[in-house]
Amino acid sequence: MTEEPTEVLYALGEQERIVGISGFTVRPPRARKEKPKVSAFTSAKIDEILKLQPDLAIGFSDIQADIARELVKAGVEVWISNHRSVDGILGYIRRLGAMVGAHEKAEAYAQRAEWHIAEVRAAAAELPRRPKVYFEEWDEPLITGIRWVAELVRIAGGDDIYPAHAAEPLAKHRILADPAEVIPHAPDIVFGSWCGKRFRPEKVAVRPGWDAIPAVRNGDLYEIKSPIILQPGPAALFDGLAEMHRIIAAWAHR
Repeated sequence: MTEEPTEVLYALGEQERIVGISGFTVRPPRARKEKPKVSAFTSAKIDEILKLQPDLAIGFSDIQADIARELVKAGVEVWISNHRSVDGILGYIRRLGAMVGAHEKAEAYAQRAEWHIAEVRAAAAELPRRPKVYFEEWDEPLITGIRWVAELVRIAGGDDIYPAHAAEPLAKHRILADPAEVIPHAPDIVFGSWCGKRFRPEKVAVRPGWDAIPAVRNGDLYEIKSPIILQPGPAALFDGLAEMHRIIAAWAHR
């Protein structure tokens, strides 16, 4: 019912176990061709899921609580993970692998992610300067980045301007009441990932008073595609982290 278990199971060579996926799944691309799409994120086709006769349904977060309840009432075993950190993603990979009898493959995969993280962290430590970074998860209202995103920003070589917000697990607690709140933080880079819709830097740039922000003055507003940063799975640890580091390193050496 969410993207990351599909990506993990394909990476472990356990894709034959999957009988249905989320319609938002894009990684790996072949999954969309091979598996029926039976859920969104806040809704699911319960009858279609039941027709697949799954032994286990996998979802993520309190947002899927209602779907999980309906499946449990229908007799389906459900696992809803609720991890929100980089360590939580690594633990998730290991737990999911163990659940399908692929502990050794999952451990090797998690270690690959850990090595990648260590390599990026070491490269970031060599940068001549660190930017202040504002990550925007949504624009109406403004929502700041979740914990694993803020952690990846730091690993990539930047400093998230809202670390206290990142510690809040629920999006409603990361809402900025007024866009002007960002201005005094003077971020050097703005990353946008608007939960599946295209980030519009030109709309960000014309917010009242934002012309005083270094990132806006210098044109350092960048989209990080949602599939590689807003799902708490391998994509964020590999492609999302690499993309943020690429942008931060270019800024640092400019």
